[in-house]
Amino acid sequence: MIAIAGAIGAVGRRQTVTPSSVGITPFIRRSTGFLLLSLFAVLLIALPLARAWIHSPLWALFDSFYRAGALVFGGGHVVLPLLEAEVVPQGWVTASQFLAGYSAAQAVPGPLFTLAAYIGMAAFGWKGALVATIGIFLPSFLLVLGAFPFWHWLRHQPRFQAALAGINAAVVGILLAALYDPIWTKAVNEPADFTFALSAFLLLAVWKWPAWAVVLVSFVGGWLRALFG
Repeated sequence: MIAIAGAIGAVGRRQTVTPSSVGITPFIRRSTGFLLLSLFAVLLIALPLARAWIHSPLWALFDSFYRAGALVFGGGHVVLPLLEAEVVPQGWVTASQFLAGYSAAQAVPGPLFTLAAYIGMAAFGWKGALVATIGIFLPSFLLVLGAFPFWHWLRHQPRFQAALAGINAAVVGILLAALYDPIWTKAVNEPADFTFALSAFLLLAVWKWPAWAVVLVSFVGGWLRALFG
């Protein structure tokens, strides 16, 4: 969907915004950037193929989280359904553990990346946490450093700007889809759940509470509800 949206944006959009002339001087050679981008693509293709031959749970974990990290466009929540489809059917964590980790991770910066460490730890201990964290962060390092030598040229290309506009539009739809499934379908099952969700939304969006405080209040509310029925 992201690729299709980018192609539609590049073909269909004509007006673009001229970027400012202020920029950062590249400190990475183009040859090095090309090598990093090539490594990113090779790993994206080779890891799933090697997974069929290397029967190692840590290898499978690294492959799953590398692919998830490679598809983070517009925010980590975009890959939430992909992460769930990768880790829950494998039995690494249960659906309840996944949602619990996702909820707790909202109280800290970079929640989806924190969730990766949590899932790795829950599944395979500290080795799993290390492998999952490296796996989900590595694609962004390769992409950012690899594209950096070409960025000044790319940001002045109208087609590239238009493709990014299309991708941004698609990401909004993907975020809404992730909000519905798995979050809404698995977390909101009765009127009390809806009341909790609405209250948290009002605290965050209207009264401007910090995210960690909203998570803490929701946690206490859920605990009291379970305690007193």
